[in-house]
Amino acid sequence: MPIPAAVPAIYRSAKAAARIALVAESYERLLGAPLVAPSPDVVAALWAAPAAVVAHGTEADPVFFFGNRRALELFEYDVAQFTRIPSRLSAEAPLREERQALLDRVSAQGFIRDYAGVRIAASGRRFRIDDAVVWNLVDADGVRHGQAATFVV
Repeated sequence: MPIPAAVPAIYRSAKAAARIALVAESYERLLGAPLVAPSPDVVAALWAAPAAVVAHGTEADPVFFFGNRRALELFEYDVAQFTRIPSRLSAEAPLREERQALLDRVSAQGFIRDYAGVRIAASGRRFRIDDAVVWNLVDADGVRHGQAATFVV
């Protein structure tokens, strides 16, 4: 499955771009350091980041609204597929309780820097992530819009 080098059009709408920019803004606000190098095009900077970056919304069963190029490669989805799946499906069923406990911890603390776990790609291939940072997507007014994570494999 080829992943485009350019930012997919689905991420370029004004609404999508604002949500994606919040990924970087929240990270910097909560962790005190930039997620990606400063850029006039934060969507492109996140898309091209060497570490995987994913984000989901606040739905009852949160759905991914962003996965950068590296994340899509790891999870083996194209953008259209990835942005339709509930984020819980990124972990196998037996590991979903562990994943939910992590997300509850992030909700309470704002972010964590020490997450490790196994994720599953579309093909069923498993991969381990270590030292992941997971944070709440919180705007300047303190309103929560979801959660995001960045990790390397």
